[in-house]
Amino acid sequence: MTPKTPLRRPMTLTQKILAAHALGLPRPFVRPHDVLRVRVDWTIASELAWNGMDKTYDLLGRPKLARPDRFYLAIDHTVDPTTLRSDARAQKLVELSRRFAKERSLRHFYDANQTILHTKFYRDLLLPGQIVIGADSHTSSHGGLGAFAIGLGGADVTAAMVLGETWIEVPDAIAIEYSGQVPFLLTGKDVILATLGKLGRNTVAMERTVEYRGATQAFSTDMRFTIANMTAEFGGFSGIFEPDEVTAAWLAQRSNPPAPSEALFFRADPDAEYAERHALSLSSLVPLVAKPFSPDQVSPVVDHLGMPIHGAFLGACTTTEEELVLAGLLLEQALARGEKPSQTGRRLMVPGDLSIQGRLFETGLLRVYEQAGFAIDPPGCSMCLGVASQRAGRGETWFSSQNRNYQNRMGEGSLAWLASGPTVAAASLGMCVRDPRDFLPFIDPDRFARILRRDNVPVPSIDVQEPAVSVVTEKEVPTDAETKRARPPVVGRALRFGNHVDTDAIIPGPFCHLTDWTELGQHCFEFVRPGFAAACQNGQNIVVAEEGWGSGSSREQAVWALLGAGVQVVIAKSFAFIHKRNLVNEALPFLVIEDPAFFDLVRDNETLCVDLDGSVTHVASGKCFLAQTPTPLVSALRREGGLVPAIRRLGPNVFSHLTAR
Repeated sequence: MTPKTPLRRPMTLTQKILAAHALGLPRPFVRPHDVLRVRVDWTIASELAWNGMDKTYDLLGRPKLARPDRFYLAIDHTVDPTTLRSDARAQKLVELSRRFAKERSLRHFYDANQTILHTKFYRDLLLPGQIVIGADSHTSSHGGLGAFAIGLGGADVTAAMVLGETWIEVPDAIAIEYSGQVPFLLTGKDVILATLGKLGRNTVAMERTVEYRGATQAFSTDMRFTIANMTAEFGGFSGIFEPDEVTAAWLAQRSNPPAPSEALFFRADPDAEYAERHALSLSSLVPLVAKPFSPDQVSPVVDHLGMPIHGAFLGACTTTEEELVLAGLLLEQALARGEKPSQTGRRLMVPGDLSIQGRLFETGLLRVYEQAGFAIDPPGCSMCLGVASQRAGRGETWFSSQNRNYQNRMGEGSLAWLASGPTVAAASLGMCVRDPRDFLPFIDPDRFARILRRDNVPVPSIDVQEPAVSVVTEKEVPTDAETKRARPPVVGRALRFGNHVDTDAIIPGPFCHLTDWTELGQHCFEFVRPGFAAACQNGQNIVVAEEGWGSGSSREQAVWALLGAGVQVVIAKSFAFIHKRNLVNEALPFLVIEDPAFFDLVRDNETLCVDLDGSVTHVASGKCFLAQTPTPLVSALRREGGLVPAIRRLGPNVFSHLTAR
């Protein structure tokens, strides 16, 4: 007798949100690796992403948006006052976004130097239980309020913006179980650096959702934002916290607080299944730094005391109001005790939103920053991306509160060390590394709470909810007859790479304003492997990498650059989720091979014969290696030639057709 499908099974927090948004779900729960159609609550993008998205939007015929009031566009990645005046590339990107905002009467359009993409959205608009799709890898930030938020490439976000839905393969989940109390003056940055230092980048979190649990009730919403933000560096599909009373208190303080029914306060079931659980005690947490060129190269700041630096940057989306206030209070106490900023080096502070800048002004901390030698720019990504006018110089060492320290991230040849806001502030005074806890006895926690309006905040009660799942037996969607057409093999020579090749390396930020594939291809790997495009054109056109190919930014320009350079196929042990999905959307073939013998055998410039349907032959030895079989939906998109051709052929019901296959 065939066992009946259970009416209910335990679900993680991620699974509950996906189940509540699923379309045509055949049962009242979801499981890892289910392929779902899901309703999307918000799509978000920056002007740098919109540049490519506008191209996709053109190919789709510039249709109406599913919900114009739920597309959020902020100009932040490439702009500062200097670029707005003098940089033709930035001016073009800004004008393109402004025209679209006017064309579609966007309600949530934020012009240059008003906010950073994720900051205002998190502070003013996001609600727990929503699904957010963003054209930026740090969309994961919004899991801090209990939303399911993922970064995808521009084509995926454009499709969701137009259709109001997308497809998701339910990820495996891991649980990070925190215990202990975070000492005062330490922040969410120290917590996530400790997590990365212990577990590693692109390891246990790779292509999984990360649910942060345990002693998180004491974490502010700012701390949660930072930890969820850097889930992208962890390698996670998304990062998420259970919304609780802290979340509800934050929402209640908004100028337009949501109606109680709008926020969904889900909790993971006690017996929910996680692929892995990892315990991390925070009781002995100390200020941490991450050395170049990886955010998991973590060590205590005391190991580097006295190291000279050339600059200090406080800013980027990961740096919250809380961190800027703590850093300001530290500088205030240093100045009050007679310390003076050195005359050497550069200091820059960039708040995430004009509301934060206003708070710093009201409390006098903006003036403190100026007295401590900091230049203050209006909101924007600034030095974190290294594409606007503010960049680090070649060979310069910077302490930065941003989230990435990849090679050339802050500027070609620069060296970025990651740290919390207070740790960066402490180093900025004498342009050498210092322990921020030197100032701990002098900073008043009560004043800190008053500035952030956390004193005497009533704790609201919340009702923990269960998802309302719509179970529907959909009519069978007519599909084309499935015919497997043999594809000719690709014969070429290997371009060999190692682990964790990030999209900043594939196409550096200064070239992400380009959309022409050939032009992008000429700049592919420009800073770290000059001559890459020429090698591809000479027949060395099969990329062979190892773990975590394509990690980092969601930029689809990385795939366009590979195509423009002449890459025929990418082979790796594992791929970063967003980049892999971009490969599917743009129909650039890729294969996952896990056999270590393949990577031990293949050397640079050796000839390979690639059967795109699932195997690779090393020609010199004659050895054949099998690749993973792609999911049916990925195979269907490959047959369609990518996402845009699929939408153009199948129309608004594209995901019904594809998931039916």
